[in-house]
Amino acid sequence: MSSDEETRSEEPVTSALVAAHIVYGLHAVAIVLGITGAATVIGGFVGSVPSIIAVIINYVKRGGARGSWAASHYRWQIRTFWFALLWLIIGVLLLVTVVGAPVGLILLVAVTLWLIYRIARGWLRLVDKQPMYE
Repeated sequence: MSSDEETRSEEPVTSALVAAHIVYGLHAVAIVLGITGAATVIGGFVGSVPSIIAVIINYVKRGGARGSWAASHYRWQIRTFWFALLWLIIGVLLLVTVVGAPVGLILLVAVTLWLIYRIARGWLRLVDKQPMYE
């Protein structure tokens, strides 16, 4: 077993697991707010209070998961947030052009599905105490 595998086999502290569950929950709430509200799901995900709180929790609590399998969940959650923001910006920029509008719309729909997948898959693997493989 390599030293990286040995390090990742450590159990995370309980507070790191609780925080990871809270972050997935906050992101799920943001997605539901985006679906049920006037905003887009992506806009709700990156611009809503639950998601902003979630990403702050990620950065504050990820040290408690360092060296364990739970660290991969923190990386997964943080990357999900920042890539969603990036794709939202690209999609909106495409939407303001006549030629790019159809592409922007398709991109925003695809990112919405991707967000739902990332949060659901991550949370299910966390419940099963499994790391995220990217």
